[in-house]
Amino acid sequence: MATAMDEVTFDRRGRDELTYLEERLDVLDPDDVEITTSDGVLTLTLRDGVRVVINTHRAARQIWMAAVASAWHFDPPAEGDPEQTWRTPDGQELRSTVRSVIQQRIGLEVDL
Repeated sequence: MATAMDEVTFDRRGRDELTYLEERLDVLDPDDVEITTSDGVLTLTLRDGVRVVINTHRAARQIWMAAVASAWHFDPPAEGDPEQTWRTPDGQELRSTVRSVIQQRIGLEVDL
């Protein structure tokens, strides 16, 4: 269940996380991972043609990610979480999930 927070706080935290991911992935060769952003949506097009779509979902107060035939809903970090980790209810982390999808699909190790 998502942590209760106001829209302004959620928008800032969600935008900060998407910006972090974009900046860390931007060092990759665009032939391996092409990055596009638009209105709170970060899209990664991998060299094998797979698209990874990551977006903030204000109504649910989550970051949603879809890739291949899977989807994840990540709740914001708990208050006081020093690592600021977005997690699914079963504990999967956003950054490690993005890293894993890229590694599994195109064999590329990324530092997130």
